[in-house]
Amino acid sequence: MKVKWYGHAAFLLTSDQGFKVITDPYEPGGFGGAIAYGRIPDEADVVLVSHDHADHNYAKGLPGKPQVIQGSGTHRFKDLEVRGIASYHDEGQGSQRGKNTIFCFTLDGLQVCHLGDLGHIPTEQQVKQIGPVELLLMPIGGVYTIDSSQAALTAQKLNPRVIIPMHFKTPQCGFPLAKVEEFTKGKASVKDIGASEFKIEKENLPPTPEIIVLQPAL
Repeated sequence: MKVKWYGHAAFLLTSDQGFKVITDPYEPGGFGGAIAYGRIPDEADVVLVSHDHADHNYAKGLPGKPQVIQGSGTHRFKDLEVRGIASYHDEGQGSQRGKNTIFCFTLDGLQVCHLGDLGHIPTEQQVKQIGPVELLLMPIGGVYTIDSSQAALTAQKLNPRVIIPMHFKTPQCGFPLAKVEEFTKGKASVKDIGASEFKIEKENLPPTPEIIVLQPAL
């Protein structure tokens, strides 16, 4: 499977057979220009939208006619099964920023979890609902989501093999988020690959958790 980070919480996951999943597409120029990542040019089969904010829900700006999946419960499109797990965008059970959906699915045999704009450490019930995770796409920037210390605790609970940080401060993001170094400093097995895309294979997963830092593609 190929993993490409556009920026913010938006990824393109492409299976070996060419099936494409895009997560949380942002509106370019949204929030008064605070979202300065470029327009997503790729077509996808499925788009996952964790919540209804413009930096995560801009499926209408994508080319083609992808199947859009939102909300909790089990969703199916062709051979892909996606489990949506209810969570919150803040620590006050949604009182500040509303609800969030955690998405879990398997692609090329890899168990993937995208946390969306998770604003709290997952409960034990949510951890059980999520189940085994091999590739974790996790916000770490704080303010609107879990911060670096909460993200570290979340990673401990979910115990993935590979963690990709997202939703942090970059030159293309005007939000007052923490930089990725706030999360990675002092941690073992951190790889900044200096690229926006890499390939991950189930048979080559690291034996202990590894953090892979990507550069925004757009």
